[in-house]
Amino acid sequence: MSTAPPASYDAIIIGSGQSGNPLASALTAAGHSTALIEATHIGGCCINDGCTPTKTLVASARVAYLARRAASYGITVPTVGVDMPAVRQRKRDIVSSWRSGSEGRLEKAGVKVVMGKARFTGEREIVVDLVGGGEERMVGKKVFVNVGERPVVPDLVGLSEVMEKSPDRVLDSTSVQELGVVPGKLLVLGGGYIGLEFGQLFRRLGAEVTVVQRADRLAVREDEDIAECLKGILEEDGIEVLVGSQATEIKMAGGEKLELTVKSKDGLEKKLEGTHVLLATGRRPNTDTLDLDKTSVKVNKRGYIEFNDDLTTSVEGIYVLGDVKGPPAFTHVSYDDFRILRDSLGLNPDGKIVTRTVKSRDGLVPYCMYTDPQLGHVGLHLHEVPAGTKVKVAKMPMSYVARALETDEPRGMMKAVVDAETGKIVGFTCLGIEGGELVSVVQLAMMGGLHYQQLADAVFAHPAIAECLNNLWGYLEDV
Repeated sequence: MSTAPPASYDAIIIGSGQSGNPLASALTAAGHSTALIEATHIGGCCINDGCTPTKTLVASARVAYLARRAASYGITVPTVGVDMPAVRQRKRDIVSSWRSGSEGRLEKAGVKVVMGKARFTGEREIVVDLVGGGEERMVGKKVFVNVGERPVVPDLVGLSEVMEKSPDRVLDSTSVQELGVVPGKLLVLGGGYIGLEFGQLFRRLGAEVTVVQRADRLAVREDEDIAECLKGILEEDGIEVLVGSQATEIKMAGGEKLELTVKSKDGLEKKLEGTHVLLATGRRPNTDTLDLDKTSVKVNKRGYIEFNDDLTTSVEGIYVLGDVKGPPAFTHVSYDDFRILRDSLGLNPDGKIVTRTVKSRDGLVPYCMYTDPQLGHVGLHLHEVPAGTKVKVAKMPMSYVARALETDEPRGMMKAVVDAETGKIVGFTCLGIEGGELVSVVQLAMMGGLHYQQLADAVFAHPAIAECLNNLWGYLEDV
């Protein structure tokens, strides 16, 4: 262990994610000596293992899907082949481009980047186990924790043995992106957003796919009718969906095959055979790597760091950003965490003081699941509306939308929840072509406090998808 005194910084940021990077640059630009510690890749989960690579793979899968459907558009495509190494390389190239851009911005800003794993030895005292060996000690006036999450390994009988004997066949949301072959039969454990995106994209690349979901429906955050509509779409794509089912055991079944035992809620067992299994059963915070017991930082029972509206923690001078705070774990939330701290710490280059808190975004954090069609949402779901609140609900199938019919993409539905007394929109979901983009239109209306009738009367370009917002409100009903 080094006996040299620790390096002293005004700010230490642990984790190079979508909030940590811009914060490091802003602190440095404001004259604060800043160290950014990163254990793996600059840029964090989003550009390395999350949004960027997965949506790149989704795009390749969609091209394969459209090519196979070409005849329905009057186009002849003799054969459709999938070059999985080329699909993977396209993903790698885009990730590399984004990563190098992040590295360049940090270097230009003058941020001190330290590659290694950080752990606390005191309230704001850090030791970094360096990637190249050795360690570096440092102390900061302020410390920002941005270490994110990692995939959960489920408690499944036989899993450790299978992972030992055939590790390349047990996949998580990171390793599945490095496959050089399309799985013959992919067993997906988990019917949430990660499992469904990967399940559908590999089905489109040619794999047989079965999704095993413990809950009674897919995408449990959604209202039941949306979840059922999504299930129907995936089944139409040829995916076997088992809801209300729990994986109980996995084992090698001879050769390169896996055998998964699944038990339904009524106790019936089913044996599933596959070549690969994808573990998409959730994510856990990386706080267990930080030695937080050396500090007074409080975490909740799930391991997420507790925080206040301004992202301060239970220890003065220690802040938390990004997914390690707990859900919702979205890149756009992480980036807004940066903006909250930028403003509260007075880092705006124009000196402007803005009061931003976590609560200031409550109710208007959108998200989009990149199944095809996309599932976008903003505001409250119907099942989240407080008891006693009078609302109306409008539902309309995407097959009523001109643009969806013209592009032969009529699958899905829209659903809006409206305050019955004020006429303001309190929630909106679109499971449909470019659902995420349509949700952004409604989000702007919600931010402006518009009455739904103002959307019904708006002049939208014809035949844009947004034009459906003229017609949706004609289906409003009391609930």
